[in-house]
Amino acid sequence: MSDPQPTPPAAAGPVADPVADPVAGKASLLAVLGPLLAQLSGHDPKGGAEVAAALNRSHPVEDAAMQDIFAKAKAGVAAGWLTPREADGVRFGRLAKASAETSGFSIDVVVMDGPGPGHTHPEGELDLCFSLEGAPTFDGRAPGWVVYGPGSWHVPTVRGGRMLILYFLPGGSIRFGPPEA
Repeated sequence: MSDPQPTPPAAAGPVADPVADPVAGKASLLAVLGPLLAQLSGHDPKGGAEVAAALNRSHPVEDAAMQDIFAKAKAGVAAGWLTPREADGVRFGRLAKASAETSGFSIDVVVMDGPGPGHTHPEGELDLCFSLEGAPTFDGRAPGWVVYGPGSWHVPTVRGGRMLILYFLPGGSIRFGPPEA
């Protein structure tokens, strides 16, 4: 008599596709953003252009980690779950509210090829800009990091192509509308 064959372990169930499944996709993108978020919390947006220059040196968009973030974000946009809303040609969505898990930042994602709505950054804004098409600039700056200090106001504008932008807002603080008098 032969020994009975061992029974194979039961399958754990289907593995969620991080591109098609919004929950898995968000978790996957937040996981690759984790180390970056921890480092961003050490940068005060009051430094504006100096902070942007430091981030462009330490985390250039060409870096493998930044390209991983870009690939996951681009897949989420293509699948429709990352930027589910649209207004005036700008696609947008919120990846995460400000929390301890996001080092105090909310994370918004935008795809644009023109102007967006004017807004004020009560606590500042750190923007990670990736080129999708053409040779775009964001407020006149090449793909990479753009930082606005607390209290600053602008009409975010992409020219020369199309960009995917991740907005990191300290405390999730943003006010849409004209600048305060």
